[in-house]
Amino acid sequence: MDREGEKTVYRELGRKIDGIVVRAPWNETLHGILRELYTPEEAMLLVKMPYTLSTTERIARVSGMNEPRVRRLLEGLCGKGLVIDLWNEQEARYYYMPSPMVIGIFEFTMMGRAADVDGKKLAALFHEYFERFYEANFSNGERMSILRVIPVEETVDAGGAIEFLDHERVSHIIEEAGRYAIGTCSCRNEKSLLGKKVCDTPIANCSAFGYGADYTIRYGFAREVSRSEMEENFTRSREMGLVFCADNTKRMPTVVCHCCKCCCNYLSGLTRFGFTNSVVTSNYLSRVDESKCTACLRCVDVCPVNAASLVSSNDAMHPKKRRARIDAGLCVGCGVCVSKCPSAALTMAPRPKRVIHPESVFERIMLSSLERGTLQNQIFDDPQSVTQKVMRTVIGAFLRLDSVRKALVSDLFRSSFLGLMKAGAALQGKGWMTEL
Repeated sequence: MDREGEKTVYRELGRKIDGIVVRAPWNETLHGILRELYTPEEAMLLVKMPYTLSTTERIARVSGMNEPRVRRLLEGLCGKGLVIDLWNEQEARYYYMPSPMVIGIFEFTMMGRAADVDGKKLAALFHEYFERFYEANFSNGERMSILRVIPVEETVDAGGAIEFLDHERVSHIIEEAGRYAIGTCSCRNEKSLLGKKVCDTPIANCSAFGYGADYTIRYGFAREVSRSEMEENFTRSREMGLVFCADNTKRMPTVVCHCCKCCCNYLSGLTRFGFTNSVVTSNYLSRVDESKCTACLRCVDVCPVNAASLVSSNDAMHPKKRRARIDAGLCVGCGVCVSKCPSAALTMAPRPKRVIHPESVFERIMLSSLERGTLQNQIFDDPQSVTQKVMRTVIGAFLRLDSVRKALVSDLFRSSFLGLMKAGAALQGKGWMTEL
């Protein structure tokens, strides 16, 4: 392939990744990332393969490549985290799909698995690219983010008076998972490679569960651990004041990140770029008991999103007296400040309106794709089919209508929309994917 041909295939690869679930807008920084990670042959396969989970036989048929070549390429791409494979128990075989930018390309690259890439160069490229990424994914009031915050369990459960659902408890996620893995935090490793890591938080403490653990263990991105080791890992992270950010699903989250305020790219979507929807909040808010607050600044120091501050107590007898204030518009409901308050002046209270999380990965993908204008690629996933290309164009134009998109993701029509998507998947023989 000549130089012009290589440039073309990487541009097409950029378009493909931009259309998977989350947006990955093209610029020269993305071009640099793709050239570092994919060989031209790998890029060509990614461009041609379906958007959604598919067998090697279908990928070979759609791409026009012979199956042994496809299998070889897929094995290498999975080893780099650029393709994700999932085991279908019913058919006893793997299905494959291209990795999105997050959670996918960035995380697995920065987990340090690929020995043949320039880690420092890629860390710099990713760091530069994230501002463009957040603009593309959170500028239009999107409600679906990849991760949701899980509160420190003890801060909610202490009184027993607040409704605390199972999917909001770390203990329940650990109890339900059948397999556990701990791996390198991609964000902290990125900052470490750039010389920007200023905290003493361990790099290797992020958690994977279920088939997320299975994938990361098989390809060397993480090490398998016991349930007790996983519980100890969460205990250490809680003591260090880290924020728990889980895969944004109620059922069987595949990952829980242990995030620090200085390194986490998802939290910096809020703190660095100002997108308050870059992570989905928990169903709780921190609340200040003014009678107990000593204005010690502890909550200000530990808050990961700068939601805590000191303000005047408006006490005429003590004009210099100050108290803590929590900005409800910034608070993500992590409970870190509550757990670290020495005077027990902070408690967790339910949000005025309950946050609705997707039930499954399938639902999250459908809702995220709808909000970001990529749903048509999930429905008509064959990029080589002329008929499907026409349908993607027609359906895509319809779904880009602001009124249509907002109606379908609204609380009123959301369940009907998801029901329709599940029925469509079942008709295509993909019903098992709705259970992920």
